[in-house]
Amino acid sequence: MDDTDRRLLSALRHDARASLSDLALGLGVSRTTVRARIERLQAKGEIVGFTVVLRGDTLRDPVRGLMMLGIEGRGTERIIRQLGGLAAVRAIHTTNGRWDLIVEIGTDTLEALDRVLAQIRRFDGIASSETSLLLNTWKSGG
Repeated sequence: MDDTDRRLLSALRHDARASLSDLALGLGVSRTTVRARIERLQAKGEIVGFTVVLRGDTLRDPVRGLMMLGIEGRGTERIIRQLGGLAAVRAIHTTNGRWDLIVEIGTDTLEALDRVLAQIRRFDGIASSETSLLLNTWKSGG
């Protein structure tokens, strides 16, 4: 992947519906080059799909947070299963370093977020936690 591919991917992340002509103009290459590069990136599996962000998606979860969890012993798989059963949990990430898991949580209100955090802290095997509220998102989805 070269610099033109990276700039093309960046342009597509910004607007996946941009025309080949607009992409070509922005990149300083021909429409044929843009089409060929997109097809090659898809064939190589670098681009696996395109998506649409709906207005409703941006309104969902006005209160969002990241909860970092330290887990005692070998309870990670059990806790991941428990977290997966919570409607407010949007994603669960394993990680290295101080925290064992990072959990993305989304709710309608701060009170609802507080209830979810308290529920998770009561899970057997949670040794420690730290939560950060997400105030604004500048880039999402890749």
